[in-house]
Amino acid sequence: MTDAALIGPVSEPDVHVMTFNVRRRTNSLPGSPDRWAGRAPLVRRLLRAEQPTLLGVQEALADQVDAIADALGPRYRWVGRGRSATGTDEHCAIFYDADRLELTAWRQRALSATPDVPGSRSFGNLTRRIVVSAAFTDAATGARLLAFNTHLDHLSWRSRLASAAMILDLVRHAASAEPDAAVVVTGDFNAGTDSAVSRRLTADGALRDAWGAASERLTPQWGTFSNYRRPRPGGSRIDLILVGRRVEVLRAGVNAARFAGRAASDHEPMQAVLRHGSRATI
Repeated sequence: MTDAALIGPVSEPDVHVMTFNVRRRTNSLPGSPDRWAGRAPLVRRLLRAEQPTLLGVQEALADQVDAIADALGPRYRWVGRGRSATGTDEHCAIFYDADRLELTAWRQRALSATPDVPGSRSFGNLTRRIVVSAAFTDAATGARLLAFNTHLDHLSWRSRLASAAMILDLVRHAASAEPDAAVVVTGDFNAGTDSAVSRRLTADGALRDAWGAASERLTPQWGTFSNYRRPRPGGSRIDLILVGRRVEVLRAGVNAARFAGRAASDHEPMQAVLRHGSRATI
């Protein structure tokens, strides 16, 4: 029996985008809902059902990246390194359906005053933070897609604001270099949609919250950090999909799937169906 999907595979010209903090593997006690050995099959079931065209993940350690790749299947590829100077530790990997999206370039930057120095930090955060960017050509439509994936700091509001400003500058530069391209930003922002971080990212209209821009919302507005509890309607959405001006958002939802009452992660994935490039509504 196949698990039900919130969205599932889509056909061109639509693009299914997901952001998913998979929760890093920890030394949890047996029986804990946080234990990766128990969650890994649930992550697999969720991703097998959804098959997003583009997936931004957060907190994935190397073995978890491998598990996600295996769950998605042989059509998928990914880019990104761990956030430390040696490329280990947590990844903000971007996975993509290589039958649909042709990768033309990618880059990883530290969210710091020295972004080209791996493992650097300078915005007041103790934990190293990164943003991964990737550029694609849609094999089905010929349209260009520019993707960014990140995980902002959980403690320092100064770091979140400085990181948001840096990401917005990257988006503006990319949109200026390729004005006809669609832009999508995925991430765990550790800040809700009414926060200064969200206002910084969306104030000038270069980016919009996909949930707010969607023609159809598939779910209640669940909070995206449930910590393995029941999802809470009206809760804070800290896991976001942001889109540029060249993107139409057809559908959006927060995936609060449970498997016999169990959650795949302490975060709920956010998903959206987009149309982009020359076929988008501007």
